[in-house]
Amino acid sequence: MSSIEPQGSRQRDSDRKTRVHLSVYDRSKFILLFVIVYFVLVWAALADNPLLSVGDAFNEITRTRTWLLILVVIEILRQMHFLVSEIAAPYHGIWQKYFQAVDFALHRLSDWTRYRLSRVIKAMIFIALLAVVLGAIYKETPVRALFLAPSALWRALPMLGQLLFGVFFVIIQFGAMFWFLSRGGVDTYFPDDIRTRFTDVWGQDHVLNRIRENLLFLEKPEEIEKHGGYVPGGILLWGPPGTGKTLMAESMAGETGKPFVFVDPGAFTNMFFGVGVLKVKSLFRKLRKLALRYGGVVVFFDEADSLGNRGMAPSGGQQRADRQNVPAIFGTSCHGGSYLSPSTASMLLRESFVVGGAAGGGMGGGGGMGTLQALLTELSGLKKPRGFLNRVLRRTLGMRPKNPPKYRILVVMATNMPEALDEALLRPGRIDRMYRVGYPSKAGRVRTYEGYLAKVSHSLSADEIDKLATITPYATGATIKDTINEALITAIRNGRTSITWPDVVKAKQLKELGPPEDVEYIERERHAVAVHEACHAVMAHRVRQHMAIDLATIEKGSDYLGMVASIPPDDQFTRWRTEYESDILVSLASLAGERMFFNGDNSSGVSGDLESATTIASLMEGHWGMGSTISSHASNRRFEIGSPGGAKGGSSKELRGALGNRIEDHLSVLLKQAEKILKENRSQVLALAHALETFKTLSGEDVSAVIEGVQGSIVDGRPYKNKAFLAKIERYHKAALVAHRDHQTPDVVIPTLK
Repeated sequence: MSSIEPQGSRQRDSDRKTRVHLSVYDRSKFILLFVIVYFVLVWAALADNPLLSVGDAFNEITRTRTWLLILVVIEILRQMHFLVSEIAAPYHGIWQKYFQAVDFALHRLSDWTRYRLSRVIKAMIFIALLAVVLGAIYKETPVRALFLAPSALWRALPMLGQLLFGVFFVIIQFGAMFWFLSRGGVDTYFPDDIRTRFTDVWGQDHVLNRIRENLLFLEKPEEIEKHGGYVPGGILLWGPPGTGKTLMAESMAGETGKPFVFVDPGAFTNMFFGVGVLKVKSLFRKLRKLALRYGGVVVFFDEADSLGNRGMAPSGGQQRADRQNVPAIFGTSCHGGSYLSPSTASMLLRESFVVGGAAGGGMGGGGGMGTLQALLTELSGLKKPRGFLNRVLRRTLGMRPKNPPKYRILVVMATNMPEALDEALLRPGRIDRMYRVGYPSKAGRVRTYEGYLAKVSHSLSADEIDKLATITPYATGATIKDTINEALITAIRNGRTSITWPDVVKAKQLKELGPPEDVEYIERERHAVAVHEACHAVMAHRVRQHMAIDLATIEKGSDYLGMVASIPPDDQFTRWRTEYESDILVSLASLAGERMFFNGDNSSGVSGDLESATTIASLMEGHWGMGSTISSHASNRRFEIGSPGGAKGGSSKELRGALGNRIEDHLSVLLKQAEKILKENRSQVLALAHALETFKTLSGEDVSAVIEGVQGSIVDGRPYKNKAFLAKIERYHKAALVAHRDHQTPDVVIPTLK
């Protein structure tokens, strides 16, 4: 096997022993020009005298234009000299030794000056040869013929004008069509039009503090440029929808007093190839003009993921329209994800899509081929000289174009899908800073509620606002605004103009659960649904401390028969094994409870609960180190450990089987634990089921009141401590159990509270 020798760096011209090799074009361009002039003169001689033969024409031009042959010979000798210097090092060394003064004198001039001198000399040679050719054509002296050429051109202008008009007419048609197609999708707001300020953005103070720094450099760029730095020109705001990203971008323009340019998400989606590129070019021309006029400009790309990703598949997308791809925990009779924390529910949804293969392809090119590339080029900082006269005329005259000014353009992008953005778009120099605009903290939610409540009439106390912020842990600015507006609508519907606490609670339930369907359960099914939800609620009350019950209901919604919704009482950013096990216990409580209260029978409504429990147990065993083994199942799959030919041999089927067995064992242990807890709290389950059948919907406070037998906000739980009343509830349950078995109506009426 031969080894490849390492190569050194390219040799410097000063270290070369021979001359640098010329290209074929540089070696032959002057000879070719002289030959063309020679043949044109021969053609002119033949045209003037039809009786002249070709040989005689060549002899006549050779005799009368001897200087042209001399130039050809000189150029040939010059090229031979260059060729020998490129091959023979001694010859090149002698030339350098005795004629070094000539090269030294030439190189004392700057590169730019020598370039301009060479252009002038070449132009003079071209004009001289043109004069000779025109003299032969017009039978005049070369100088006089050169001055006669414009008059001949003037006479030919009508015909040339017609040809040019036809060409330009076609070009104008296409240009006008593409010009009209490239309009739209970009809205410009001038400083007087923007009234939004940072004080209008609530709950995101940590992000605003960093953004203020960007605006400081936009207003006073010399603060960083005088020390050798550069002004950060790109910001990415990413996070869940409704958290205030667009409002932040608008407030930036309001704070700086600069124009605000809003780019619509679909601005670069076009029917024809190249229109998106034209839109990008047009957009940045407008930005540069605004930046020069106002000293800066803020441009905002909303839903930046619509720009696409060059590395993603051109078609596909998540196939979420098909209901078979939606995990069962979000479409079953129990609404199995409602009692989980939003973070856990989101994780389950994501894992279900990944496992189900619904992750799909990417967004493709977004705005079309070339649009994203054009945007990347404009954002890269490569600025060409400004103005046609500056770029073209100055270069034509051999003058260096003026450097472009420093455009103060702050590019702000917002997305809730940062993973869909092209990697090249996020590199420093284009997007210099990335800020996550997440769910506001409790203090931020309190401030946001106070801000929106200040705009309406209300009777909520500070404690009630604090409680409202607590029971809406993942509320964004948009959802808070919508909740307050819905509460105002509820108050007006009831003949009031001031919002009260019940209005806010009802609005919250309506937004989270949707309006209940106007249907009535048959009695035995109502009791079964109530027992199912009571098992969830009692288990959550007994074993789960990191979540608090928000509400329990058996009112049928669009995709559930009943639910127990929970919320985190505090802002918590880590999760523990015991917490996940308590989540699994709450999920398994429905299966354990239905089997216990219905003599081993259970409904299909537990399917979503089992899916959520299995998914959490799978992640505990295979990913989070919360099971009986330590290794990560994800790493095993990534490195093909256990696959045929893998690092440890065996088969991936055996690994999956072992993981499945561990998950089943874990769930079996927790199911037995759930059965034990429910047996110990049998009377509390039946008491809560009775309360749900009576009131249909209970708040978390009322659920706790029924379980503990104390007074709640609406429900008095003390009668449920009465043994005689509990005996009546037990008799009703047995009658409902018989009715369930025989598909009849219970022969015992549900007990009533006195």
